[in-house]
Amino acid sequence: MRTRMKMMLGGAATLLGLGAGLWLYAPGQSVVSAASSSRQPPSGASTRAAPLPSSGPLAAASAPAPSTPLASGPDAGDAEWEALATALRERYGARLDEPSVQMRMVEELMRYFQKRNPDRWREELLDFLKKSFPERYEELAALLRNREDYEKWVKDNDAYLRGLGDKERRAALWDARNRLFGKDIAERLWASELKTQALADTLRALDTTEGANLQQKLSAYKQKLQEVHGPAADAYVARHQQELMNRFLDLSSIQRELGAMTPEERSVSLRAVRKEMGLDDEALARWDTLDRTRDTRWDAGARYMAERAALAKEHSGAELETKLQEVRARYFGTEADIIAQEESSGFFRFERPRVWGRN
Repeated sequence: MRTRMKMMLGGAATLLGLGAGLWLYAPGQSVVSAASSSRQPPSGASTRAAPLPSSGPLAAASAPAPSTPLASGPDAGDAEWEALATALRERYGARLDEPSVQMRMVEELMRYFQKRNPDRWREELLDFLKKSFPERYEELAALLRNREDYEKWVKDNDAYLRGLGDKERRAALWDARNRLFGKDIAERLWASELKTQALADTLRALDTTEGANLQQKLSAYKQKLQEVHGPAADAYVARHQQELMNRFLDLSSIQRELGAMTPEERSVSLRAVRKEMGLDDEALARWDTLDRTRDTRWDAGARYMAERAALAKEHSGAELETKLQEVRARYFGTEADIIAQEESSGFFRFERPRVWGRN
């Protein structure tokens, strides 16, 4: 019996260690497809229905089975459920008052029971919750029901949502979330989206603010980060330094202001942005060096393009290419062949817009 219990506990621990849950359907995705977390969110609002909090991106249909065999015998089901409940309480118990933590646990159980019994997974899951978490059964069962209802609503209204503008789409999604989950629960489940949206709205407002310079906009941006993330703001900024810098530098008003500066002024301003995002002196020095390298490259690129245009007026065909090979080698050295290959495919890198602090 002791050996059997160890095997069951090992299986439950393996299941929970996988940390893979379901993502809710979003317009443009399959119902249980994984959301792409490598995409750094754009500075504007997302046009998709954000997934519910989940511990991982794997779809239920592809969930692997526990590596330890399930126990068998008259009391195997009870013992297995006890082992699973113990592992869940150890992992989530201290935070089960938080709806997002409840959702992660429910989604792990969905994944588990869908793999175990595809035809009756919901009934088994509810039986498990009633037996193992009786004190929270009603709220966990409601969370499961509301999650499925929301997933179905988004799927059924996919075409309608696609036809809306960003603002109208967000309003429709939040109306459904508030109606199904309740306003307080919905805001806690989608807290991350609300924070992202608040920052995006702030950046849009800053971009159109008249009479404010880069330093003033940077100060307002930092203040909003503090408001949105509270005591965790410094840690959040430390984890997302590059993303936060890029969002600010990508503002068209910031780019115009940087472009109007002298090289020395621009260097000071870029360093100030990076320092406000928490970069240390060593990192700031590396960025200074990279800025100088980029400036040198773009200056060479501008001279090359001017010389290239002049040669194109006097030569053509193989004669022009021979001349350009010499000019590219003079300006770009070992990169000359790469530049030539790009141009042969129709791409001229120095015709791209210069984005200060970014390229």
